[in-house]
Amino acid sequence: MKLISRRTARGSRAAAAALAVAAVLATAGSATAATAEKTANIPGSQAPAVPLRVATYNIHAGAGQDNVFDLDRTADAIRDLNADVIGLQEVDVHWSSRSDFIDEAEALAEKLDMEVFFAPIYDNAPATEGGDRAQYGTAVLSRYPVIEAENHEITRLSTQVPNPVPAPAPGFAEVTVNVKGSHVHVYSTHLDYRANPSVRSAQVADTLKVLAEDSGPKVLVGDFNATANAPELAPLFKEMKDADPNGGGTYPAVNPTKRIDFVTVSPDVTVVDAQEVATDASDHRPVVADLELHQRGA
Repeated sequence: MKLISRRTARGSRAAAAALAVAAVLATAGSATAATAEKTANIPGSQAPAVPLRVATYNIHAGAGQDNVFDLDRTADAIRDLNADVIGLQEVDVHWSSRSDFIDEAEALAEKLDMEVFFAPIYDNAPATEGGDRAQYGTAVLSRYPVIEAENHEITRLSTQVPNPVPAPAPGFAEVTVNVKGSHVHVYSTHLDYRANPSVRSAQVADTLKVLAEDSGPKVLVGDFNATANAPELAPLFKEMKDADPNGGGTYPAVNPTKRIDFVTVSPDVTVVDAQEVATDASDHRPVVADLELHQRGA
């Protein structure tokens, strides 16, 4: 297990530091990527597609549909997906007694022998002096090397302050994964849950700006807290393809009534298969998709 350093993009100084770290991290995979790129560029030849299984799962802070906290049950549900990369939502890191103050991101990575990047939405002071900071957010687990990671800000309406107003806040996770020489950007997001769609509309606009800064294959997964035909999601689905447009419901986990959890991909990614998976290890069902990547390098 490898815990990816937690970085948040805040201003030009943070961006410069992120680029420097990314350069160092990318060095380890550069030889493989360069070799693959040379192969793909040989006249008359075409590199074969690279398979990738991805998933999205709102883990409900490790509690099942029965509201009983059981992180082993959560890990078993994730393991059963047999996914290479999994975007997680509602992840607690030393958050509260509801999850036994566990660092769920690191614990799941250890149980599953995967790398992890955690992107806190909230980062509160420790409950006791000298204790761990209480954090809550999204995460990405990966079997493949993560060569770059970033915690982006999007518009949010905080649940931690009285009388909140929409404002930029972190918690939109992005990792760049080296999948056998093919570099793919994977994002994990959790959109606003309120009935009023205005914050989700702003979040979609912010998301598209982040995605526009990256080139190459992209996979955006998450709990969108809206169904596919919601007007506020329309701009997103003009740019990203729903991997499971005919899929069944994902919420609630038992007898689901709506599909609000999505795997979406850029047009250069092929969807081979996708489905929601029946499990009551959370109050959401996960969605898993088998993809093919066709581009080498970042």
